[in-house]
Amino acid sequence: MAQNTQFLVGTASWTDPTLVNNDLFYPPSLTSPEARLRFYAERFNTVEVDSTYYGMLSERTARAWVERTPDDFTFNLKAFALLTQHPTEVSRLPPALRRMLPADAPARLSRPSAQLRHQAFEMFRAAAQPLVEGGKLGMMLFQFPPYFVCNQANADYLAELPQLMPAIDLAIEFRHPSWLTPAEQAQQTLQFLRQHGLYYTSTDAPSGPSISPSLVAASGNQIYMRFHGRNAQSWFKKGITPAQRFRYLYSEQELAQAADKLRAVGGIARAFVIFNNCYANYGVMNAATMKEILAHPQLRQ
Repeated sequence: MAQNTQFLVGTASWTDPTLVNNDLFYPPSLTSPEARLRFYAERFNTVEVDSTYYGMLSERTARAWVERTPDDFTFNLKAFALLTQHPTEVSRLPPALRRMLPADAPARLSRPSAQLRHQAFEMFRAAAQPLVEGGKLGMMLFQFPPYFVCNQANADYLAELPQLMPAIDLAIEFRHPSWLTPAEQAQQTLQFLRQHGLYYTSTDAPSGPSISPSLVAASGNQIYMRFHGRNAQSWFKKGITPAQRFRYLYSEQELAQAADKLRAVGGIARAFVIFNNCYANYGVMNAATMKEILAHPQLRQ
């Protein structure tokens, strides 16, 4: 990786309840979302917005984020669940989308019509425009579910994304290992993403037979990497919160090793390094350490 690579380091959400409900990062005096975002943006130059996966982003919210952050701060948006083939609670859909459903629609929408899905794409893209116009949209993350396997239908779905989200950098995260194993398949997947102008999402996560391998690679001149923690015991547990699943504090040695892998990827102009181990202050602690390690390559444990 070239010496002039721009590293943007942050966490997946600045509003996780386990972070907000203690005084390990935010001072107790900061009680409003605006105050917390301003505080966070003074310490990190990027964030991944997790809430946009659960509910559709609004232009008003995006405009407020632009106004509340420094000029060089960058937001990465996690795509709304409906856009990544995840079942979506109908109650979380905007009224305009709910009106497109039949009267007997189930409470949980798994197979929306093509018309409804395309409308959802258009609404999400339009809501992100204040960030685009303000120069504050980094990547739009499409995290696909574990059952999104490597087949022609799903490849066609991916190939259509640049037309549905024009002029936006799209990061693709796979959970099913069929996209990345064996090694020959990983190279084919990276080449496919490269051909369609899509950015591969590198991950650091527990190893296992039904988890995509933690491959650090790139399909373009930008890299997007997410640190999920290595809590293998909780990864597949049912009935636990995301914070419990991602409860893992990386050691400085582990972060230094990961930084070496990031630097080893060639031809990278910009690298987003996102910590999704959002349990209490674990994510912000590891992000702060990684920020220093990447800024000072001589630091080693």
